[in-house]
Order: sequence, then C-alpha cells, then structure tokens
Amino acid sequence: MFTDHPALQLFSELLVASPSGREAVLAAIVRQKLTDWEIPHEQDGMGNVLVRLDGRSPQAPLVIYAAHMDEIGLVVTKIDPDGRLQVSRSGGLMPWKLGEGPVEILGDQAAIVGVLSMGSTHTANAANQAITWDDVRVMTGLSPEQLKAAGVRPGSTGVPIRERRGPVLFGDPADPLLGAWTFDDRMGVVALLRLLETLKREAIRPYHPTLMAFTVSEEVGGHGAKSLALREQPEIFISVDGAPMPPGTPLELDGRPAIWSKDRLGHYDQPLLQALCQAARDAGTELQPVVYDSAASDASLVYYAGGAQRIACMGQVRANSHGYEVARLSVFDHMLNTLVQFVRDFAG
Repeated sequence: MFTDHPALQLFSELLVASPSGREAVLAAIVRQKLTDWEIPHEQDGMGNVLVRLDGRSPQAPLVIYAAHMDEIGLVVTKIDPDGRLQVSRSGGLMPWKLGEGPVEILGDQAAIVGVLSMGSTHTANAANQAITWDDVRVMTGLSPEQLKAAGVRPGSTGVPIRERRGPVLFGDPADPLLGAWTFDDRMGVVALLRLLETLKREAIRPYHPTLMAFTVSEEVGGHGAKSLALREQPEIFISVDGAPMPPGTPLELDGRPAIWSKDRLGHYDQPLLQALCQAARDAGTELQPVVYDSAASDASLVYYAGGAQRIACMGQVRANSHGYEVARLSVFDHMLNTLVQFVRDFAG
C-alpha cells in the first residue's frame, strides 16, 4: 500500500552512485526534477545545485537550507599486479558495514564491478579477527592494463552496486520501516525537493530571502557548503540531514524527526531550535532533540569555518548509521510538513 508513496518513489530514483567528488549523476537527476517542475535553478563551480527564492521581506537576512548529495564510499589507494584493488574509506565508512559483496568502482572512462574480499575464514584465528581496511581488497578480474583503460586509478571511488542498495519496506504494514544503503543524505535531498515542489504548488513565499542548496563533499569536510556560505554570507544555515542512533542517545525510531542541539563542533542556535520545534508541533508532530560527541553536519562545519551566525540541523532518525540504514517511512512526511510550516511562518 505504501509502494506508491511519493517520497519513496523519489528516494528510489536517487539511489545512484554519488560518492564525494563524484556527485554529477545525482546532481543531474536533481536538476532534471527541478526542470520538470519549472523551478529555476543554477549550479556553481563546486557542483552545488541552488534554488533562490525571493523573501516577503527583501531586507531580512539570508537563510540557506542544505542537503548534501554525496555519500560515504571507498577509495582506491593502490592497484596490485593481479588487478586487485587496495582500498580505504571515503568519509565515515567502516569495512564491517560493507561485508563481502559486489561494489561499483567509478573509473574516469567507465565504471567496473568488483567484489570485496576480506580473506578466508579457514584460518586458526578467524573467529577473533578484527577487519581493518588493510585487510580489504576488491577483486576485479581485470589486469592493471584493463583497469587503466577504464580509468580506474588511485583516487577512484566506489560504492555498493545498485542492486544492493534497496529500498526495502518491512515490519508493520500500517507503519512500515524502510531500509536502504544509505539514507545519508538522500532523505534530505528528498525533503528539499518535496519542499520546493510544495512551495511552488501552494504559492508559499518565505519571509526571508532563501537559498535551497544541494551540496557536495559533506562527508569529507563540508567543502561544498563552506564554499557556498563564504560566498553568499547567510545569517542562518540549516542542514536537512539525518540523525544516527549511537548508544546513549534518547532517539526513538517512531517517525518523529530529530533536531541536533550540539555536536562535536559546538552548540546549535537554541532559539532557532525552539522555532523549528514549534513548527513541528504546529505541523502535528514533534522533533527529538539530540546531542552528539562524534558527528558533524554541513551546518556545524559552516559555523566552525565562520560562514554563518546561526545554525540548525534537523532530519530523519535512522538506525544502522553509515551502513544499511533503517528509518520509519512516516518520517518523510513529518519532515516535509515541519519544513513547510517553518518556511511559511519563520520571521526570526
């Protein structure tokens, strides 16, 4: 009954390979959606896709809403004589999250498929072995010359093949869970696209001059967002992202989005947090506040770089972070309704 949910359909279209620095395919899909909806947009030199909205108060400070297009992945560090690839992480990917299985390596001329290999279990200490990236190879079945012809080289990046990505619905049919590799941050991209579509359809104008941004390279330092903020000089920068559930956090996987109050780079703007929480209540849901010791967002990375004065980050609660992630399907609509309410009413 939920397979025709508009957010799920859009999310499925976005599950293409988009590791940091190689977001062009996903960016093209985003731009095509905006074109289909007749929403003017642009793309800057970093690769960020941007939509500018006039505010009801032209003199009000600029607000940027950002969802990043890149995903975690692996990066080739060396090609062995037998064509196997030595790899390491791009972003926060751990090898045990991937397991053994097929991956797509994005060469300069062509993508190739290989299989992650972590060795044999037929060894004396296999049960106690802790896998690190030094233990991981990608078996390609190709010679170094064939790999070179495909443009596979040190620096090429890879992700699980499309068939391993999902999505899959499971659990209670009346309130299902959704699994996929990985939500981070395609759920945010879905939220911003649906927000823009709703604003256009309902002729909603924000109070503030507003910039909706689909950013690049968040997973490796927030470079797209920092470049954008330093150029545009917003007062307010709001990340539309996700919320992992490490042990000790009070988050529940019940469809309510989360709002970050602090992360490893600092505290978020508390009046802005309160305004977003009020928007959620007005929209018929609520946000779950959370504090992180080892996470950051486009917003906090921008703030740390001096690119904005006030920041916030909200998004879907997700289990199995940086792996085959799980969220409640209903969080899509709760995120959208909260954002529409906030954009319509916020004048702070």
